[in-house]
Amino acid sequence: MPRSLRPLPLPLAAALGAFCLTTVLTGCGGTAGSGSGSAKEITVYSADGLKAEDGSGFYDKVFKDFEKQAGIKVKYVEGGSGEMVQRLAREKSNTKADVVVTLPPFIQQADGKGLLEAYRPQGSEKVAESDKDPSGKWTSIANNYFCFIYNTKELKKSPPKTWKDLLDPKLEGKLQYSTPGVAGDGTAVLIKAMHDLGGKDPAMAYLKDLQKNNVGPSKSTGQLAPKVDKGELLVANGDVQMNFANMKSMPNQGIFFPAGNDGKPTTFALPYAAGLVKDAPHAENAKKFLDYLLTPEVQRSVSAVGGGFAARTDVTATDRNATSLAALMKGVEVFRPDWADIDKNLLSYVDAWKSATGN
Repeated sequence: MPRSLRPLPLPLAAALGAFCLTTVLTGCGGTAGSGSGSAKEITVYSADGLKAEDGSGFYDKVFKDFEKQAGIKVKYVEGGSGEMVQRLAREKSNTKADVVVTLPPFIQQADGKGLLEAYRPQGSEKVAESDKDPSGKWTSIANNYFCFIYNTKELKKSPPKTWKDLLDPKLEGKLQYSTPGVAGDGTAVLIKAMHDLGGKDPAMAYLKDLQKNNVGPSKSTGQLAPKVDKGELLVANGDVQMNFANMKSMPNQGIFFPAGNDGKPTTFALPYAAGLVKDAPHAENAKKFLDYLLTPEVQRSVSAVGGGFAARTDVTATDRNATSLAALMKGVEVFRPDWADIDKNLLSYVDAWKSATGN
């Protein structure tokens, strides 16, 4: 689900005028869940990466501003993408969440399980067709790319660049990636390895070999970055938005994109995609929140605050983060996964990984 790289947006310079604010928070056309709870709140289930422990993250700003402007409090539950979908499925007969935000292929999986209600937020017409569901079940709210990270202090003289570099004995017990099938970025490890290394069988053979260095499974990618920064790990998987955003508090991490046999660094898009949960208890409030996420001012803060890429194609960024991100992505080939195949065969790919690695 790639996109051409765009410069990123400036921070919000001023509050919306009263007329615009009324328009944004009124909601718009589309079907909603059957819930019509009157409580001035919503519950968001989300993959990690957009909220910061120190309160400086994209979600921190968005939740605070939304509550102030709309009078609707946001309750937040965080976990791996697959974990959030599994929780929604368990609660299907007694739905607790109103909005879910996950990385692909788990947003497609949520749709396939009948967990999403069609709703096209205001502003979604400005999101690229490849970054939203044709039937309106989900829309990307922040674009992003898969990556790996390394400890820049310990590996300063020999930073890893290729998949082969990750097999180096010096990384034994110092490398970890999140669990495929549970975490979105963990599943991305499989997708990129299959692309770069020539298909499923070569990728599984490689990941089997990598086990001699791998610490073991982790249900959340966000738990790995602090360990890399401290030197407990030297290499881990991640995504550009999350790792770029926390570099201020974790300065000893560098971003790289492992190259395959041809030596060319590659990545693919891993957007944060949001959907209205079917039978959401506060569906009308949830629609207002989804509308708010795609307003130009919030989209501008995706880079300036969140360290990611705006989902709206009409939002142009020139802030400092935009410049740094453009430089980071320069020379990296962005490929497009076959999401239909991945959605169809994800379980078999995860089973093959379990068999190869003994997890």
